[in-house]
Amino acid sequence: MSNNLLSSPTNFGIGGVVKELTWNWENQQSQIVYETIGNGSPLLLLPAFSTVSTREEMSGIAKLLAPYFQVVAVDWPGFGDSSRLPVNYEPAIYEHFLEYFVTSVFNIPVAVVAAGHSAAYVLQLARKNSSVFSRLVLVAPTWRGPLPTMGVDRQLARVFREIVRSPIVGQVLYKLNTVPSFLSFMYRRHVYVDAAKLTPSFIEHKWQNTQQPGARFAPAAFVTGNLDAVHNQADFLALVQDLSVPLLVVIGESSPSKSRADMDALAEISGVQTTTLPGSLGMHEEYPEAVTKIILPFLRTIVS
Repeated sequence: MSNNLLSSPTNFGIGGVVKELTWNWENQQSQIVYETIGNGSPLLLLPAFSTVSTREEMSGIAKLLAPYFQVVAVDWPGFGDSSRLPVNYEPAIYEHFLEYFVTSVFNIPVAVVAAGHSAAYVLQLARKNSSVFSRLVLVAPTWRGPLPTMGVDRQLARVFREIVRSPIVGQVLYKLNTVPSFLSFMYRRHVYVDAAKLTPSFIEHKWQNTQQPGARFAPAAFVTGNLDAVHNQADFLALVQDLSVPLLVVIGESSPSKSRADMDALAEISGVQTTTLPGSLGMHEEYPEAVTKIILPFLRTIVS
């Protein structure tokens, strides 16, 4: 494993010290990019999976929490500035990666703030090895990818993923689904609440992320449900049952109905702390001040 400062600037950061970690999966070597900012007890920030996923979406929360913690934000394999290899992205990759990253980078239990689809992977690891985490915060947690949420059969969704992975047709389909106008539409539909924040420069920056070499492979897996760590709500809720690590769930009041139902179901589980704030699936990026105000007292109990 290498753990070195990057020699060149990256595009999608949080304004901290950028580092790189070499991680191997089935004889494939990936460079994982992460950033640290602040001082204190360690706090890991995990961005949501999406076509435009980067650690940068956690930058607002990171900067607000930096006076209290050593904040670490990471780009998942296949996203952001991390390697975007043309591998068959599946849950096993992210299960293995998260455990490897947490146990390699941190030498004491770490608090974690996980957005969106990251939630199920964090909960899985917390149940497998509760000693690696001190506190868990899930912000607008989800477990089901866009096509399964829309009711598309999972077998058909897998076929679509393979089409997107193909050299010519796949590249065309991917470009059609990442044009700025479509990105803006998706943000307005279920990511941001305030459309005024979706400025041309904001969307242009998000679009640039989608145009990086190898960018289509991991997002295709996410969109088609092939990064879903569980396949039904019952299994998602089971990850929280008898969880020994303190858990706070932050619900976006404008989240899409199916996702909101899953969040509300989590809130009903005994021992789970919950709060509801303005926002949707991108609330961690759109409303970092409101989210931080709620999660900071919960997180600071580990350093008091």
